[in-house]
Amino acid sequence: MDSVSPWAPLRRRAFLILWLANLGSSIGTWMQTVGAQWFLVEKASNPALVSLVQTANLLPSLLLGLIAGFLADAFNRRRLILGANLFAAAAAAVLTVIAVLGLLDPDSLLLYTFLIGCGVALSQPAWQAINPDLVPWAEIRAAAALSSMAVNGARAVGPAVAGVLVSFFGPAFVFGLNAVSFLGTALAVYVWRAPPGPDDPERLREALAAGMRYIRAAPRVRRILLRTAFFMAPASALYALLPVAVNGHLHLGSTGYGLLLGALGAGAVVGVVLLPRVTERINDNLMLGLAAAVFGVATFAAGFLPAGVLAVLLVFAGVSWIATFSILNSAIQLTLPEWVRARGLSVQLMVTTGAQALGAVLWGSLATAFGYAPVLAAAGILLVAAGLSVSVLPLLPRTGKLDRSVAEADLGIETEEEPEPDAGPVTILIAYELAPDKAADFVQAMHEVKLSRMRTGARDWELVHSVTDSRQFREIYDVATWREYLRQERERITGEDRRVMDRAAEMAEEPPRVRWFLPASA
Repeated sequence: MDSVSPWAPLRRRAFLILWLANLGSSIGTWMQTVGAQWFLVEKASNPALVSLVQTANLLPSLLLGLIAGFLADAFNRRRLILGANLFAAAAAAVLTVIAVLGLLDPDSLLLYTFLIGCGVALSQPAWQAINPDLVPWAEIRAAAALSSMAVNGARAVGPAVAGVLVSFFGPAFVFGLNAVSFLGTALAVYVWRAPPGPDDPERLREALAAGMRYIRAAPRVRRILLRTAFFMAPASALYALLPVAVNGHLHLGSTGYGLLLGALGAGAVVGVVLLPRVTERINDNLMLGLAAAVFGVATFAAGFLPAGVLAVLLVFAGVSWIATFSILNSAIQLTLPEWVRARGLSVQLMVTTGAQALGAVLWGSLATAFGYAPVLAAAGILLVAAGLSVSVLPLLPRTGKLDRSVAEADLGIETEEEPEPDAGPVTILIAYELAPDKAADFVQAMHEVKLSRMRTGARDWELVHSVTDSRQFREIYDVATWREYLRQERERITGEDRRVMDRAAEMAEEPPRVRWFLPASA
């Protein structure tokens, strides 16, 4: 099969417009970050306080991630992104006014940074979940890489420009540009005609429970999240402590800091071009291991080496960053089915941003106590160890290669009266009469069936066999309500789930018999 061009999604008008809007907003966000961090550096703040800018930026994703994922799966994603960007624009505008009036202090800076982060956090799962609405399935990895490049390419432009602008005009100017960037994104989203939201959205409690239940029963998704955490927790040290190193042994000003971040962003742009060719020759697990090790070397070097050498290493670190996120983000997008995609992506964002936010606090506190150089060295060593761990905790086979199409099933239910939607719990009993000598293989196959049922709505599941006839097995599981059961069968079971169920059913001598039960009235 021919490889997809890394630029293919940009030939699609809707993706291009929204990608440019996201790029502009990301540039504004990085300019804001540089302005905020340098404001605190000039106030002679300690490393822990400077690192809190990153925490204030990212903590909202940890706090609001699940809610944002539910909103993106349950309602119109276009309206959600639009409203979140308008909220962020308002918060950025208030921050600008306070800075212009000379009333800005570290507390108010961190507060409004947090509020801006809330707007970004509410829109992030929806942003990532719309990729399949904008590009064909074959271009998902390229779209994920380009979306990540918008953020990391902004790192090549935003910090460098912000360093110059802060030097000439002060932080308030870049805060204002950030507000304008959010308005530009809101305009682009406003003119986009998105698919409508679901006709029968899930209730909040049901939706959150369904999302977490899916992840608990999805080994491939859990492994992606683990690999994300292994990389992000130590990698956050570089972004948290680089401004401290710039003001320390590197003896650079805000412009130099912006240029070093620009080297990271430039590496990300290079990575987008190189990644499709490299991944044709290197599998994803090996690429993840190499990327973590390279980023670890750059993190270690940031505490000791001069600016010129460090800038070169940061370019390679940028390539490693984009490679890691392109692989992990596209893997989870291709592994999650449509009905739970935004919620699954929100959990990945929570892991990503939570590791960065909490990591920034940890690394900043350690740097205050022991100095930034040994802390960066320790983080670099942990990154190398994370790379080596791929040999024992790799991405699982067939990650990102599952059939996620949904075909509505004919349940064959003949009832005198349709149960009420909230009736429940529903107990489903499926009877299997096995062919001779198939019991061991059947029990093994039913483990995958169990995971499928649990992912798509089952609360309890068990498999029992007859004590008088070794060929007789019964699968029994509960679903919370009749509505939830219909969703499970008609909206959630994918082609991969059907394949797993059919494989088990083929071991029976005749088609399995299904029965449905509700609690008897007293």
